[in-house]
Amino acid sequence: MKNYFNHETAIIDEPCEIGKGTKIWHFSHLMSGAVIGENCNIGQNVVVSPGVVLGNGVKVQNNVSIYTGVICEDDVFLGPSMVFTNVINPRSFINRKEEFKQTIVRKGASIGANATIICGNEIGEYAMIGAGAVITKSVPAYALMVGNPARQIGWVSRSGERLVFDENGVCELDERYVLKEGVLEVSRRLH
Repeated sequence: MKNYFNHETAIIDEPCEIGKGTKIWHFSHLMSGAVIGENCNIGQNVVVSPGVVLGNGVKVQNNVSIYTGVICEDDVFLGPSMVFTNVINPRSFINRKEEFKQTIVRKGASIGANATIICGNEIGEYAMIGAGAVITKSVPAYALMVGNPARQIGWVSRSGERLVFDENGVCELDERYVLKEGVLEVSRRLH
Protein backbone atom coordinates (compact mmCIF):
# COMPACT_ATOMS: atom_id res chain seq x y z
CA MET A 1 0.00 0.00 0.00
CA LYS A 2 1.27 3.45 -0.97
CA ASN A 3 1.84 5.59 2.14
CA TYR A 4 3.43 8.65 0.49
CA PHE A 5 2.17 11.42 -1.81
CA ASN A 6 3.34 12.08 -5.34
CA HIS A 7 2.04 14.71 -7.72
CA GLU A 8 0.58 13.22 -10.90
CA THR A 9 3.43 14.69 -12.98
CA ALA A 10 6.15 13.02 -10.88
CA ILE A 11 7.85 9.96 -12.40
CA ILE A 12 8.80 7.15 -10.06
CA ASP A 13 10.71 4.27 -11.66
CA GLU A 14 10.46 0.86 -10.05
CA PRO A 15 11.88 -0.33 -7.83
CA CYS A 16 12.23 2.65 -5.49
CA GLU A 17 11.94 2.67 -1.74
CA ILE A 18 9.88 5.62 -0.48
CA GLY A 19 9.11 6.14 3.20
CA LYS A 20 5.80 6.91 4.85
CA GLY A 21 4.70 10.55 4.79
CA THR A 22 7.10 11.61 2.02
CA LYS A 23 5.85 14.13 -0.57
CA ILE A 24 7.12 14.26 -4.16
CA TRP A 25 6.11 17.33 -6.15
CA HIS A 26 5.64 18.45 -9.78
CA PHE A 27 7.90 17.12 -12.55
CA SER A 28 10.29 15.28 -10.24
CA HIS A 29 11.89 11.98 -11.25
CA LEU A 30 12.98 9.24 -8.87
CA MET A 31 15.04 6.65 -10.73
CA SER A 32 15.05 2.95 -9.90
CA GLY A 33 17.15 2.06 -6.90
CA ALA A 34 16.65 5.38 -5.10
CA VAL A 35 15.97 5.08 -1.36
CA ILE A 36 13.96 7.88 0.23
CA GLY A 37 13.22 7.95 3.97
CA GLU A 38 10.08 8.90 5.84
CA ASN A 39 8.62 12.42 5.96
CA CYS A 40 10.85 13.80 3.20
CA ASN A 41 9.81 16.64 0.93
CA ILE A 42 11.04 16.43 -2.67
CA GLY A 43 10.37 19.77 -4.38
CA GLN A 44 9.49 20.27 -8.02
CA ASN A 45 11.87 19.43 -10.88
CA VAL A 46 14.12 17.25 -8.71
CA VAL A 47 16.03 14.24 -10.08
CA VAL A 48 17.10 11.46 -7.73
CA SER A 49 19.49 9.03 -9.45
CA PRO A 50 19.90 5.28 -8.87
CA GLY A 51 21.57 4.34 -5.59
CA VAL A 52 20.97 7.70 -3.91
CA VAL A 53 19.98 7.39 -0.25
CA LEU A 54 18.03 10.11 1.58
CA GLY A 55 17.37 9.64 5.30
CA ASN A 56 14.24 10.64 7.19
CA GLY A 57 13.07 14.26 7.21
CA VAL A 58 15.23 15.38 4.25
CA LYS A 59 14.01 18.52 2.48
CA VAL A 60 15.01 18.93 -1.17
CA GLN A 61 14.08 22.28 -2.67
CA ASN A 62 13.25 22.88 -6.36
CA ASN A 63 15.64 22.16 -9.25
CA VAL A 64 18.10 19.88 -7.44
CA SER A 65 19.74 16.86 -9.11
CA ILE A 66 21.01 14.26 -6.65
CA TYR A 67 23.43 12.00 -8.49
CA THR A 68 24.54 8.42 -7.86
CA GLY A 69 27.01 8.35 -5.00
CA VAL A 70 25.19 10.85 -2.78
CA ILE A 71 24.03 9.81 0.68
CA CYS A 72 22.13 12.28 2.88
CA GLU A 73 21.49 11.35 6.48
CA ASP A 74 18.39 12.41 8.45
CA ASP A 75 17.15 16.01 8.54
CA VAL A 76 19.40 17.32 5.74
CA PHE A 77 18.31 20.49 3.88
CA LEU A 78 19.22 20.86 0.18
CA GLY A 79 18.55 24.43 -1.00
CA PRO A 80 17.09 25.49 -4.35
CA SER A 81 19.22 24.69 -7.40
CA MET A 82 22.19 23.44 -5.37
CA VAL A 83 24.44 21.01 -7.26
CA PHE A 84 26.17 17.72 -6.50
CA THR A 85 28.84 16.34 -8.83
CA ASN A 86 29.83 12.67 -8.99
CA VAL A 87 32.86 12.60 -11.31
CA ILE A 88 36.07 14.62 -10.86
CA ASN A 89 37.00 14.94 -14.55
CA PRO A 90 33.87 14.48 -16.70
CA ARG A 91 33.97 14.18 -20.48
CA SER A 92 30.88 13.60 -22.58
CA PHE A 93 32.72 11.10 -24.80
CA ILE A 94 34.20 9.00 -21.94
CA ASN A 95 31.99 6.79 -19.78
CA ARG A 96 33.21 7.18 -16.20
CA LYS A 97 30.36 5.52 -14.30
CA GLU A 98 32.90 3.25 -12.60
CA GLU A 99 34.62 6.39 -11.24
CA PHE A 100 31.63 7.90 -9.41
CA LYS A 101 32.76 9.21 -6.03
CA GLN A 102 30.67 9.04 -2.88
CA THR A 103 29.52 12.24 -1.18
CA ILE A 104 28.05 12.05 2.32
CA VAL A 105 25.96 14.78 3.91
CA ARG A 106 25.71 14.09 7.63
CA LYS A 107 22.68 14.51 9.89
CA GLY A 108 21.14 17.96 10.09
CA ALA A 109 23.48 19.68 7.62
CA SER A 110 22.11 22.49 5.41
CA ILE A 111 23.30 23.37 1.92
CA GLY A 112 22.27 26.80 0.61
CA ALA A 113 20.78 27.78 -2.74
CA ASN A 114 23.07 27.41 -5.76
CA ALA A 115 25.91 25.86 -3.73
CA THR A 116 28.08 23.26 -5.47
CA ILE A 117 29.40 20.17 -3.69
CA ILE A 118 32.37 18.57 -5.45
CA CYS A 119 32.14 14.78 -5.17
CA GLY A 120 34.18 12.69 -2.79
CA ASN A 121 33.69 15.02 0.16
CA GLU A 122 31.83 14.73 3.44
CA ILE A 123 29.69 17.50 4.91
CA GLY A 124 29.78 17.15 8.71
CA GLU A 125 26.68 16.99 10.88
CA TYR A 126 24.83 20.28 11.34
CA ALA A 127 27.28 22.11 9.06
CA MET A 128 25.92 25.16 7.21
CA ILE A 129 26.96 25.72 3.60
CA GLY A 130 26.19 29.27 2.44
CA ALA A 131 24.33 30.11 -0.75
CA GLY A 132 26.58 29.89 -3.80
CA ALA A 133 29.49 28.28 -1.92
CA VAL A 134 31.68 25.78 -3.76
CA ILE A 135 32.77 22.91 -1.50
CA THR A 136 36.08 21.45 -2.70
CA LYS A 137 37.07 19.58 0.49
CA SER A 138 35.38 17.87 3.41
CA VAL A 139 33.63 20.09 5.95
CA PRO A 140 33.79 19.64 9.75
CA ALA A 141 30.64 19.17 11.83
CA TYR A 142 28.96 22.49 12.77
CA ALA A 143 31.20 24.50 10.37
CA LEU A 144 29.92 27.63 8.61
CA MET A 145 31.26 27.69 5.02
CA VAL A 146 31.02 30.45 2.39
CA GLY A 147 32.66 31.51 -0.87
CA ASN A 148 34.35 30.02 -3.94
CA PRO A 149 36.26 27.99 -3.08
CA ALA A 150 34.48 27.75 0.23
CA ARG A 151 36.29 28.68 3.42
CA GLN A 152 35.19 28.30 7.00
CA ILE A 153 34.19 31.59 8.63
CA GLY A 154 32.85 30.25 11.90
CA TRP A 155 30.65 27.72 13.61
CA VAL A 156 26.89 27.21 13.93
CA SER A 157 24.77 25.48 16.53
CA ARG A 158 22.47 22.53 15.92
CA SER A 159 19.64 25.05 15.38
CA GLY A 160 21.70 26.94 12.76
CA GLU A 161 22.60 30.00 14.83
CA ARG A 162 26.10 31.43 14.48
CA LEU A 163 28.19 30.73 17.58
CA VAL A 164 30.13 33.51 19.32
CA PHE A 165 32.44 32.09 21.97
CA ASP A 166 33.68 33.39 25.31
CA GLU A 167 36.02 31.62 27.73
CA ASN A 168 33.15 29.41 28.95
CA GLY A 169 31.88 28.43 25.52
CA VAL A 170 28.29 28.81 24.40
CA CYS A 171 25.16 27.04 25.59
CA GLU A 172 22.10 26.70 23.41
CA LEU A 173 19.11 24.42 23.81
CA ASP A 174 20.55 21.29 25.43
CA GLU A 175 24.08 21.58 24.07
CA ARG A 176 27.30 23.27 25.18
CA TYR A 177 29.83 24.34 22.54
CA VAL A 178 33.47 24.97 23.43
CA LEU A 179 36.19 25.96 20.96
CA LYS A 180 39.63 24.59 21.97
CA GLU A 181 42.61 25.23 19.72
CA GLY A 182 40.41 25.43 16.62
CA VAL A 183 38.44 22.28 17.40
CA LEU A 184 34.76 22.47 18.32
CA GLU A 185 33.70 20.29 21.24
CA VAL A 186 29.97 19.65 21.65
CA SER A 187 28.44 18.13 24.73
CA ARG A 188 24.84 17.53 25.72
CA ARG A 189 23.59 18.89 29.01
CA LEU A 190 22.03 16.39 31.32
CA HIS A 191 18.52 17.16 32.50
